[in-house]
Amino acid sequence: MNSATDIGMASSDEFRILSPTAILGYGFPVESLRRGLGREPHAIAVDAGSVDPGPFYLGAGKPFVSRSATLRDLALLLPAARERDIPLIIGTAGGAGAKPHVDWTLEILDQVARDHGMTVDVGVIYTDVEAQRVAQALAADEITALDHAPALDEGSLAATERIVAQIGCPPVARALRRGFKVIVCGRAYDPAVFAAPAMVAGYPDAAALHMGKILECAAIAADPGSGRDCVLGTVDADGFTLETLSPARSFTDYSVAAHALYEKSDPYHLPGPEGTLDLTDVRYEALSGGRVRVTGSRLQPPARPCVKLEGARREGYRSLFIAGIRDPRFIRQLDDVIDSISSDVRAEQPALRIAAHVYGRDGVMGSREPNRNPGHEVGLVLEVLAETQEAADAGCGMLRSTLLHFGYPGRIATAGNLALPFSPSDISCGPCYTFSLYHLLDMELEQTAFEAVARRIG
Repeated sequence: MNSATDIGMASSDEFRILSPTAILGYGFPVESLRRGLGREPHAIAVDAGSVDPGPFYLGAGKPFVSRSATLRDLALLLPAARERDIPLIIGTAGGAGAKPHVDWTLEILDQVARDHGMTVDVGVIYTDVEAQRVAQALAADEITALDHAPALDEGSLAATERIVAQIGCPPVARALRRGFKVIVCGRAYDPAVFAAPAMVAGYPDAAALHMGKILECAAIAADPGSGRDCVLGTVDADGFTLETLSPARSFTDYSVAAHALYEKSDPYHLPGPEGTLDLTDVRYEALSGGRVRVTGSRLQPPARPCVKLEGARREGYRSLFIAGIRDPRFIRQLDDVIDSISSDVRAEQPALRIAAHVYGRDGVMGSREPNRNPGHEVGLVLEVLAETQEAADAGCGMLRSTLLHFGYPGRIATAGNLALPFSPSDISCGPCYTFSLYHLLDMELEQTAFEAVARRIG
């Protein structure tokens, strides 16, 4: 086994990684960070993004956390890492991990470095992929669609505004071996920034990746769970141990085992760039002090090396309004009423796409809702999508005003059918994006794709 000194860390029989928060910019208690630093971690790693907020942020090139919140977190993490000469590794920078998001994160890091009088060489791993490269792979039959992925052809690819590849551990590991102590990644597999330093230091891939899968969520797997608190993971030759850094919460064997169900279609087999984590024989052992010991993780190599591609294209522009409805006669007829007014509006603007979400009945699950019986009131979100914001605003206004005074059978009060909570009632949302790429690209990750470039800050 290689020692931790291979990447400039203190040698030991274990490797400790501090995870401060589930998403950079979500925040964390300073006292929890202080306790974690007191445990002398060998690295600090933090995930900074997700596809959970949808395709808008990738397509628009905007972050989904605020600059001030991200600045606050990095103003604590960067000095802590540099004072201890340990790596600080950030995955999926800026929320979606495209070049605008990475550069946004670098600008904040630069401000922190200047404020603290530091000069730091950052390893920057851009993961953007050119559409031409994807077109070549598509023609060569090197693209595989994931379940429920959108159809991919030359037209949808040409309309895609940004494409990123979700890298695994090898690019991060190469950056660590080159000596970078601050690494900012574009789109990255969530566990990669936690697993890579432990793997470089010689610890088992399976344990490192499984631990990373939990650490990327920070204290969400604790009891009570939180995405805004620090935790510590310690990997060794036989497994790993998790511990919280706040007296308000603990890891339990139940809470950690249950985390295998978090965002998983199969809690025993977790696919990723390095292969599939096999948790069939994993054991969770509760230890004193709110810690949990995990052993038995296995890693099945991938059938072929690949990365997941994520791409977003603009669908149009969205407008919406929100309203409350309480008349039971109106609620019973709501679908028919919406169909009727939608048909009338589309007669004037055929290109409009109209969608209604009825909260209190099936607003969350839509057509999959098994119980469509409404309560005494419902909340209606009615959205319009059009080629321009002006067209979307016009369509939204027509729908709202028509629905407000629509004469449905049995109607008694004529003053208005809707309770509108906001003024103005109509909301112009701007451009709307959809995922146009959610596919696997055959790629040999051990080659020089996604090599870190040096950027000096401070």
